[in-house]
Order: sequence, then structure tokens, then C-alpha cells
Amino acid sequence: MGIRREPIDQLLLARGLPLNQLELGRAQAEKAGTDLVEGVRAVDGIDGEVVARAIADAAGLSYLARIDIDQVSDHLVRPIPLGMSREQGVLPLWERNGVVEVAISSHKAMPALDDLRILFERPVRPVVVSAEHLREATNKAYDKASRSATDVMEEIDEELGTDIDADLKLDEDLLDDPNQAPIIRFVNSLFTEAIKERASDIHIEPFEKELSVRFRIDGVLYERVKPPARLHASIVSRVKIMAGLNIAEKRIPQDGRIRTRMAGREIDVRVSTMPVRHGERVVMRLLEKGGVFNLEGVGMNVDVMRHFRKLIQLPHGIIIVCGPTGSGKTTTLYSALSEINKPDLNILTIEDPIEYELRGIGQTQVNPKIDLSFASVLRAHLRQDPDVILVGETRDRETAENAIQASLTGHLVFTTLHTNDAPTAFTRLIDMNIEPFLVASSLLAVLGQRLVRRLCPVCREPYHPSAVELREVGITPDRVTGPLYRAVGCPECNGKGYQGRTGIYELLVVSEELRSVVTSGADAGVIKRQAIAEGMRTLRDDGIAKAIAGDTTLDEIMRVTQDDVINLD
Repeated sequence: MGIRREPIDQLLLARGLPLNQLELGRAQAEKAGTDLVEGVRAVDGIDGEVVARAIADAAGLSYLARIDIDQVSDHLVRPIPLGMSREQGVLPLWERNGVVEVAISSHKAMPALDDLRILFERPVRPVVVSAEHLREATNKAYDKASRSATDVMEEIDEELGTDIDADLKLDEDLLDDPNQAPIIRFVNSLFTEAIKERASDIHIEPFEKELSVRFRIDGVLYERVKPPARLHASIVSRVKIMAGLNIAEKRIPQDGRIRTRMAGREIDVRVSTMPVRHGERVVMRLLEKGGVFNLEGVGMNVDVMRHFRKLIQLPHGIIIVCGPTGSGKTTTLYSALSEINKPDLNILTIEDPIEYELRGIGQTQVNPKIDLSFASVLRAHLRQDPDVILVGETRDRETAENAIQASLTGHLVFTTLHTNDAPTAFTRLIDMNIEPFLVASSLLAVLGQRLVRRLCPVCREPYHPSAVELREVGITPDRVTGPLYRAVGCPECNGKGYQGRTGIYELLVVSEELRSVVTSGADAGVIKRQAIAEGMRTLRDDGIAKAIAGDTTLDEIMRVTQDDVINLD
């Protein structure tokens, strides 16, 4: 098509760009020494679609408002490194009538089209999209085009034969180079597939005649691929080099960290290796950086949320969050800190390890090798003029005593305990030889929690449970006024029937009556009965409410609250 002759500033105005934004863009362009389009894009609050439409008008090209990622051809995307696609500002979309259509957002991408024409050996037609949409679509397209670990393993079997030596250099982005050495390609495929499936952990486990790779998704382990056992040493070495560990040392456990990118997303990976019978076992915890923590997203019911929000605004005392490993305690505490985090508060944390960085909060990681324990850091933090302190875990008497002392001297202290429910937190502290009256006077509340899998909204199936099933769970028939739901499985949830997790909670707020019960030396059962009498809803009760609301299943509630049984007779 011929290039139109209207000036770009007139086209921008014709497409709806306000005159004041045009003038700001002109000033930006002069200041930065760039063209008008780049100057306009640098203006805050600019409408990217207006700029994209004007560029399309100026070049006589088609404009595309939205890219349907499902229609993007993976075989066109894979040959081009992600870094090149970003740098050149091009994304191959699909082939129509023998012509490859390529998304661009700037006239500066035109020279790259010649390279694509040679690569694909067919004509190329550019279409213009907004710069913001091109960035988002590029990440999603490369994420979709990444091969599964099983596919990569099949390719490796064909490529490697008995030669498993590989170049172990890490690229900046896991999807950046389609021609990586085979072992690198396989490890990268594990990360990309795990992130795509929202896995929290990757397990690499050696056995006598095989190697097993499993993903933990929504708290449950699923086997994903079984590479040949002969590749075990190379795969572990690759992971160790990425994590900065000693590849020659295979006799002792090692811990490390990998910081990398996948389709534009920053991923932090905690790596743990452990020697076992047939080699080294590797477990990797995946943490996506840049997450937003807020209490609305953790699954608290309205009453628990209201009371918990009041508690975290108090000036002093201890708030304990309890539950087993992997029950979401860290997310809840980070969400609480994010809610109260303001410039007029000095918030300090002691963690092992620091899982996420919280802006505006001082975070310290313990290090037992240099005697930097929870107790010693807590003592040091008290000299840092804190208002709020988060103690990642209360593991011993010294830490508990220091936390109580901090709360009694005017500080709000958050901490965690590994107990099965909220009432047991009191007896656990007393078992650490903390005086019952100190426990009763310093604790504001204990929040017990678990994570349950959410039903997939696409394939969940309504049904009417039998009276026997309701009785086993502890539900009276009058509570169920409509159908409940059960898991089925569909492509949207990868056949699991569940998609994502939410929390169930029991909030025990310490009243004067409860303080008297704790001070008298009562056991956890008596404390629980008193809390229920005062209105505490147990984990199972909260879970049942979520099942009745259609968020999860009765089977899931039974699975995670098996120990939440109490005889009230």
C-alpha cells in the first residue's frame, strides 16, 4: 500500500488524541531526541490504541484491536527467540492465503520484516497493534508455544543417544533461545510447564531404574514425566549451576536460589538438594515475584475479615497464625502487613527464608551458621524502634519469651506456630515453659487456617448429597437448601476438577473468660469448647460453608480437616 501524506500529528489528533497530550509528547520528543510518536507514548495516561491507529493510518496498514492468542501459530513463534521478538517489536501471528501476518506497534519494526520474510520463505504482511497489547500478547504467545516437558524429553531421547554433555549456560529468559542444548531445554521446559500449570513445587526423584518428575499443584503431587535414569546427573548438575550450588559435592544437602524470567514474568526458585539411595533428590519451590497481597484475596468470610482487620490495627499484643506447612500462613501474614503498611509505621520481619520482598518493610533472614536466630534477631529488632514485628516462626522458648516481652512493651507482634488448630496454640506455648498467665495476657488472637482446592467453575457438577454423607461431615439436612457440587474435570482445569485454592479459617479472639480458662491450665479441648461457646467457627464449619456456597467439595473439606473433630458431650 502507498504511504499516506498526512502529518502524523494531524493523524493523532484525528484519531482523538487531546491537543494538550500532543504538545506534551512533542516536548518529550524534543527533550529525548526521539520522534513524535515515541514522545507521545512517553506521556502519562496516553491511550495506546489512539497512537496505534494513527501509525496504521500513516503507513496505510491494517489495525488490529485484539490478538486472539489461541489463533497464534506456535510453529511461527518458536523459531524466533523471545529476546529478538521483544527487541524488534514483532510477533508472527498466523498464515493466511500463503502470507504470514506479523503484529508490530511501531514503524521501527519494518526492517525486521525482511528477516522474517527470509526465515519463513513467504510474504509477510504487518498489522499494527498498540504497544501495550503487543507486549502482553508476546509473553502469552511464547508461553503457549513452549513445549511440554514430555515433548522435550522425547526430542532429547532422539538427539542425545549416549552423549549427554551439554553447554550449561543460562539465558536471560527461559523462552529466549529455541536452540538450547538438550538438558538445558528440558530443565527450562520443566519451569515453563510448572508455571503454566500453577505448580508450587517441582520434585526430581531418582530411583534404581528410572527418574520421576512431579509437580505439586494446588497442594497435590502429580507425576509429569519420567526421564531416563542416565540423565539424572546431568539434570541435577544443570539445576545446581543455575542455583549457584557445588556440582561436585553430592554427599550433603545443599540449598540455593534461582532468579530467572519466563515469558516476561520474574520467577524466584528456592532449590533444595538431598542425597538419597540412588543419587540426589531435588525439590524446587516456585515463587512469582511482584505478587500483590491483600486480605480480600485469601478467602476469609465477612465476620472473620472484620474482626481480623480490627486486631491488626491494635497497638500491641501478639497475633498468631497457625497451621501445618503449606497452609498459607505466610500469605495471610504478608497480606496483613501490606494492609497496615504506612509511612508512619516501622515494620520489621524475621524470616527463614524471605519468600517475597515487601516494599517499605525491613526484612531480615535468619542464618544459624552465624548465630543469627529468630531469638537473637528479635532482640536486635527491639533496638530498631519498631512498631510492628513479624517473627516468621516461634520454634523455641527463647523466641516465645522475646516475642511476649516485645508485645508487653508496646509492640504488635505477628508470628506463626505449627499447630493443627487455634486452641492448641495456647498449650504449645505453655509446653515451651511459658507461664500460662503470660500467654493469656499477651495473646490477642489466634488464626487457624488451611487451604482447600477451589472447584473448577467450568465443569463443576451439581448433585444432592445423601443423608449419610451429610451426617459424616457433620451437616444437618436443614443447612443444605440447594445442590452441592462435585469435581468432574475438563481441559480448562487439566482434568483435575479443581482450579486454584482458597483458605478456610477459625479465628479465636482472646476474651477475659478465655484468659481465665488458659490461666487455670486447661487443655486444648477445654479451650476449644470455650471458644466455640463464645462464637468461634471451626475450620470444618468454615469449610462446610464454602462447600454449601459451591466453592469446594465436601470431600475436599474432609481431606484437610480430618483432625478437626471434637466431642462436645
